[in-house]
Amino acid sequence: MKADRGLFSFPKYWAECFDPAPFLPMSRKEMDDLGWDSCDIILVTGDAYVDHPSFGMAVIGRTLEAQGFRVGIIAQPDWTSKDAFMQLGEPTLFFGVTAGNMDSMINHYTADRKLRHDDAYTPDNVHGKRPDRAVTVYTQRCKEAYKKPVVIGGIEASLRRIAHYDYWSDKVRRSVLFDAKADMLIYGNAERPLLEIAHRFSMGEGIDTMQDIRGSAVLRKEALPGWQGVDSTHVDVIGKIDPIPNPYEMVEEVCDSKSDEEKTNKPDTQAIVVQPFNSQTKRKKPWDKTYILLPPYNIVRAEKTHYAHTSRILHQETNPGCARALMQRHGDRFIWINPPAYPLETEEMDAVFDLPYARVPHPSYGKRKIPAYDMIKTSVNIMRGCFGGCTFCSITEHEGRIIQSRSEDSILREIEEIRDKVPGFTGVISDLGGPTANMYKLRCKSPKAEQTCRRLSCVWPDICGHLDTDQTPTVELYKKARKVKGIKKVLIASGVRYDLAIEDPNYVKELVTHHVGGYLKIAPEHTEGRPLSKMMKPGMGTYHKFKELFDKFSKEAGKEQYLIPYFISAHPGTEDEDMLNLALWLKENNFKLDQVQNFYPSPMANATTMYHSNKNPIHKVNFKSENVSVAKGERHRRLHRAFLRYHDPANWPSIRQALKDMGKSHLIGHGSKHLVPPEGKNERKGKQQKEYAKQTMNKSRAKSNRAQKGLTRFSDDQPFNKHKKRK
Repeated sequence: MKADRGLFSFPKYWAECFDPAPFLPMSRKEMDDLGWDSCDIILVTGDAYVDHPSFGMAVIGRTLEAQGFRVGIIAQPDWTSKDAFMQLGEPTLFFGVTAGNMDSMINHYTADRKLRHDDAYTPDNVHGKRPDRAVTVYTQRCKEAYKKPVVIGGIEASLRRIAHYDYWSDKVRRSVLFDAKADMLIYGNAERPLLEIAHRFSMGEGIDTMQDIRGSAVLRKEALPGWQGVDSTHVDVIGKIDPIPNPYEMVEEVCDSKSDEEKTNKPDTQAIVVQPFNSQTKRKKPWDKTYILLPPYNIVRAEKTHYAHTSRILHQETNPGCARALMQRHGDRFIWINPPAYPLETEEMDAVFDLPYARVPHPSYGKRKIPAYDMIKTSVNIMRGCFGGCTFCSITEHEGRIIQSRSEDSILREIEEIRDKVPGFTGVISDLGGPTANMYKLRCKSPKAEQTCRRLSCVWPDICGHLDTDQTPTVELYKKARKVKGIKKVLIASGVRYDLAIEDPNYVKELVTHHVGGYLKIAPEHTEGRPLSKMMKPGMGTYHKFKELFDKFSKEAGKEQYLIPYFISAHPGTEDEDMLNLALWLKENNFKLDQVQNFYPSPMANATTMYHSNKNPIHKVNFKSENVSVAKGERHRRLHRAFLRYHDPANWPSIRQALKDMGKSHLIGHGSKHLVPPEGKNERKGKQQKEYAKQTMNKSRAKSNRAQKGLTRFSDDQPFNKHKKRK
């Protein structure tokens, strides 16, 4: 699948006469030094400005600059007034707004909804430099500052493009496009749609003529003219809005291209006019100029089964090759979501990553440390996208399932740039990776299957027969990276998809022999089939096969190296017994986890749909479909996390009580088969002291409350006397 035109095929804007800026300007003085009287596009971001290809605003800004636009950056502005949004003056074209590399709510709050006290994307790790729901707040301030169009994007906008469950308010919210009152939303990687938007703005077009750009969403009163609709406002009932030719009449189906709903519910044949086919007839693809009408906001907000149904449809319409547009009513208007943008080709990826990044934070930050930059300054992003489809992860929903890979030459050039430009470089590349470590250059072997596939994952429940699992390109890249002059070590820190790795033992050998620094972190996520089936993750048999290869090649290399597994607690579909079995596995294998991950319901993820609706959108959704058990409430979620840290004495009381409630008291004891020890003398004494302190405090509060009630019967200027009535 390929876009109609190349990423950089537009004629450049007139301002290309200016040289590339050392840094995109953040002040009027910098603009004056560059000879600019104004910015064409101003990008507002919730992150500190780091001119590095791992930071979204730098990538977008440099890509626009390469097309001749003058781009300014307003980073982490004071959002309490419009003044900070006027510091670069009025843009000649539009504002671009993002919350930053992270969703602002996830950036601010833990999985227990507790406020974080740091921010890795802010100088000196300071918390509070961006507002909650930053996209909405920034957009409103931009609108107050100047009457210019505002285009929103980034992960926060992308994952809130339709009505979505919001974990922090525990309710279904409208599309962020309505709340922010922006003019357009771009979802996914933004280079392709944003360049088209910028050039069309520069030619005098307005938002009203840019309604059908792939990868964008707009607000409308009705469907786009000439588009035909499929009504899916009811659970598992697909109907026709307009009489249209049978979309599957002349298309050979490959790789599950029909949704379950379309397989189950036949089209209304009375409303179909089938065109006769001959050799001159152009084959109509079933997704061309077709949209799906989703259940409206007021329905998905009130009815959880319809919410799960909507989520299922959205995830089936993410393949750029065959996705249809989506349309959802909010009050008297609709959110219109165009099909996803086509992924970048290798030469386009190279062009984006070869732009003149300074590779350091903006000089205005001085010597202050930005932790996120320190973490990635010597790492190289070699690819985008992920076809794993893990339900708790939003990478697929944001970047897509199609792997977009850079060329070896481009990657090696970046390694040389790191060597030559990054201050204090020690010769160690901290990572060659991306969303995963070992999906580089992996694609579907069948172009037709790739274009029409609607599978949520290429590797679950089994690895698709169309998938190329040969990881030789990654092995060859690793070998060449190690040979770059001045490079002492190349580490792999991105997550290894171990079910893919075992398909190519040569990759595991290369990884283990040369690119592991003593420990390798991988993510089985759980040991039990029930939660794993809701995560769309492989079983532990795959983990054991990988561990066998890891240990074998470590021994052959004469190295003592260890696998460090990651697990998730409280994931939808996880019963208390599942967490108990995981804890027993951890103890049997002598794992004592320091850090554990409690399930975090991020917007639009399939697992978040399970959390909210108790329905499973991986399979067909209706009122009788499978109910998913979910650990909700702080106490239940803490118990699941406590099982992961069974070795922590602070967790023993809650685990003991859970074991008793489950009829598993035989697991309390001092033996190797026991999970936690029985209550000891010191623990009982401590509990008694706490109980005594609690009772004392309650008595003190009660006495204080009684005294306060007595005082309030009299005026402030009259002393209290229990023997004298007030006159």
